[in-house]
Amino acid sequence: MEQVSGNIYDYPVYYDLVFASDWVAEFKFLEAAFAKHVDGKTKRVFEPACGTGRLLFRMAKKGYIAEGLDLNEKAIAYCNARLKKHGLKETAWVADMCDFTVKKPVDAAFNTINSFRHLGTEKATVEHFQAMAKAVRPGGIYALGFHLTPLEGEASDTECWTARRGNLQINTRMWPRDKDVKARMERFNLRFEIYRPTGSIRIDDCLALRSYTWKQFASMIKKVPEWSIEAAYDFTYDIDEPIEIDAGTEDVVYILKRK
Repeated sequence: MEQVSGNIYDYPVYYDLVFASDWVAEFKFLEAAFAKHVDGKTKRVFEPACGTGRLLFRMAKKGYIAEGLDLNEKAIAYCNARLKKHGLKETAWVADMCDFTVKKPVDAAFNTINSFRHLGTEKATVEHFQAMAKAVRPGGIYALGFHLTPLEGEASDTECWTARRGNLQINTRMWPRDKDVKARMERFNLRFEIYRPTGSIRIDDCLALRSYTWKQFASMIKKVPEWSIEAAYDFTYDIDEPIEIDAGTEDVVYILKRK
């Protein structure tokens, strides 16, 4: 198998396939969350760190005014090309999710697969939520999904899954590399094994993510008073089954409400 070095985000076709498998459940959950938690109607939506736009373009297809941003130029190019292919406006742009503005405040925003944990410092995280507070109107929500560090039990650190599309198959494995509890940083090895009719390749990358216990997240969000924690759910995406966050919680989707 040929070894290819690089950032997984530089391979948007592969990245999109690997992380697109749960889009239906996420999409249905988000629409249910809009209906349940947003004051008034939801017409405009926004996704920071939208990547390839696996959810963004489907929101646009459904009729929402959907915008997004990401730091990776290749991912944004892929996202906009897909929007254009479906006859939709190219509404994704390259920007830092800590420093951006939207043309008009949105009704709801979402970020569902750990992307905000790429922000490595408390300062960057607070700046992100401040920027999001300017982007989301009062009464709107920000659905934020990520993995907490449980204070009870063992963390589920290793994941393996397979994704297929036509003649393309990707086996993915993610496992811990090292953790710095004091600095609250975790590094994970991420491997794509890609099988195509023309041959197979392997991409190895390392993700650096900031860690949060449930108390650390609650403390951080209080630093941005425009937001309050409205509700929380787990990765079963059941809008009728909110959860209570405690020391054993690991998978969570927070519904943050814009005051």
